[in-house]
Amino acid sequence: MIKKYIRVNERIFFKTLRVIGPEGQQLGIFPREIALKKAEEADFDLVEVAPDAKPPVCRIMDFSKYRYEQAKKEREARKHQKNSQIKEIRISPRIGPHDYEVKLKHVQEFLKKGHKVKVRLFFKGREFYHQDGGRKILNKLIDDMISVGKIDKAPQVFGRSIIAIFGPK
Repeated sequence: MIKKYIRVNERIFFKTLRVIGPEGQQLGIFPREIALKKAEEADFDLVEVAPDAKPPVCRIMDFSKYRYEQAKKEREARKHQKNSQIKEIRISPRIGPHDYEVKLKHVQEFLKKGHKVKVRLFFKGREFYHQDGGRKILNKLIDDMISVGKIDKAPQVFGRSIIAIFGPK
């Protein structure tokens, strides 16, 4: 990830700096003013690369080219990053056998594609006071999911629903 604030030239406030030349060779430790003069003589910028080092490390380079290269690396890294989404499936304690199979198939498809799945078992009205039927359905779903995915978050009660999160194996 590209750093937001990279100090360049006059914005570098350290008194002494370890300076690296444009070709990557170590030039030595210099006071800030001399390092700035060396960068100006080479017609480049003085860029702070390691501010936490003792003394801080600065490099003589073309800053705009450096910024472009960093952005290019970041874009390339983002390309190879896997975007995992959380898909949500809602079921009720009164779900019929065919509807249950359809929902189960959807959960399995999402897990095979690499997504996480949040299963929300919601209760309406007085159903909330008779949670045992809903828990049976959720436990059956967990048993059916063992072959395709694993349970990331065990079933928990949130408001008027029970939520379980599944992840791909």
